[in-house]
Amino acid sequence: MDKYGLIGYPLVHSFSKSFFNEKFQNEDIDAEYINFEIKTIDDLPEVLATNPELKGLNVTIPYKEKVLSFLDYVSVEARAIGAVNVIRMESKGDDTFLRGYNSDVIGFTKSIEPLLESHHKKALILGTGGASKAVNYGLKSLGLETLLVSRFERPGTIQYKDVTPEVVKEYNVIVNCTPCGLYPHTDECPDLPYEAMDSHNLLYDLLYNPDETLFMKKGKERGAMTKNGLEMLLLQAFASWDFWHGKDKV
Repeated sequence: MDKYGLIGYPLVHSFSKSFFNEKFQNEDIDAEYINFEIKTIDDLPEVLATNPELKGLNVTIPYKEKVLSFLDYVSVEARAIGAVNVIRMESKGDDTFLRGYNSDVIGFTKSIEPLLESHHKKALILGTGGASKAVNYGLKSLGLETLLVSRFERPGTIQYKDVTPEVVKEYNVIVNCTPCGLYPHTDECPDLPYEAMDSHNLLYDLLYNPDETLFMKKGKERGAMTKNGLEMLLLQAFASWDFWHGKDKV
């Protein structure tokens, strides 16, 4: 039986396992999907050694960037992004080669593109982790100018205290790539001047649990268009499957 899985820490919020195992059952595929909750990325070689049937892995927080050094090949797009969330195992003789890809950018770009209107020219990206790197790459590929927001002082970013009403009007696409508002912390949201938002704003949250985060709700109350990350999750899962089966361009 082939194995697929997810590495990250913690994994309580992930639904990849149920998604893929349901797919395997419905399509009569002899495979299983397993969660590998590893406390350090240095545990990856042990996961691989003890699970020789592994054909592919997904990578989630906090290892999308740290996993790069373990890979034998990284796609041009994933290298440009600086993050990998899909690994394909290729066996050649007694050796196993690890190939890294990024399906986040595919899922995000395909899901946000239909929502973009002519007045959406600049985007604020909340967060600076692996997911935000894919979002940044995707938005730029769609022709938007981007600005990253961090809780800390980092080169090339601004901090939340710098996000004024004028900023949210100019950068009217706002993408939350942080866990702020994730269940069970549903009463939390990024610290933004929501009162300055209107129908020109598009608020996209990578979170999908709850269906409507407080970030989305506050934007919607001001007339903003909102979307959660469920479609992105599904689209990146489809792309993961294609990468695992040798389709390097999906």
